[in-house]
Amino acid sequence: MSSVGVFQAKARLSELIDQVLKGSEVTITRHGNPVARLVPAKAEAEVDRSEAVAALRKFSKAIKVGRIDLKSIVAAGRR
Repeated sequence: MSSVGVFQAKARLSELIDQVLKGSEVTITRHGNPVARLVPAKAEAEVDRSEAVAALRKFSKAIKVGRIDLKSIVAAGRR
């Protein structure tokens, strides 16, 4: 992983994107502090949908507003 300042990143953006496309990660800093990371889009976009769906189902069962649960609210909205 390489690190570049904001000014340098602006001046060399095309080159940095080429590095990222080859699999590298680039950290962009401002005054020496990391503020952003350039990573391949595929690496960040990969999500296990089955885990996300399972988490949402578990979450929806836990939500209750008084005696009404989220499932009832959704069902009422579909009528």
